[in-house]
Amino acid sequence: MNYRFAEAEDAALILDFIKALAEYEHMSDQVVATPELLKEWIFDKKKAEVIFALEEEKEVGFALFFHNFSTFLGRPGIYLEDLFVLPEYRGKGYGKGLLTKLAEIAVSRGCGRLEWWCLDWNKPSIDFYKSMGAEPMSDWTVYRITGNTLKTL
Repeated sequence: MNYRFAEAEDAALILDFIKALAEYEHMSDQVVATPELLKEWIFDKKKAEVIFALEEEKEVGFALFFHNFSTFLGRPGIYLEDLFVLPEYRGKGYGKGLLTKLAEIAVSRGCGRLEWWCLDWNKPSIDFYKSMGAEPMSDWTVYRITGNTLKTL
């Protein structure tokens, strides 16, 4: 299995993967990202990174991630924002491969953990994550402030 880090020229391809994930999650109406925004924030401002899983030379899956920080561990972690494999390539090990690659990156960078969110209804993904040894953080609730509320605050 081969992987490559995305480059600025991949901004439109990244957006294609984001849109495919949003469709799977029934959230297509929430995607407002553009290739220009992705290029600016991922590549110019270096706020996130993307890895592609490749079958031969074709990108068949992606993982978008960035560093966070654990005060309890006193070290950085990796937060996986998106993991998606094209439907026709599922069951071939690409999702597992992307998670394994992210774990390797986390260890090589001295990170103390790799974490992500998963929609409660997404049983196939939950089962997959648990099979990889991931543990749900059931004692925690996610809170979010966006849009005008964020600006007002």
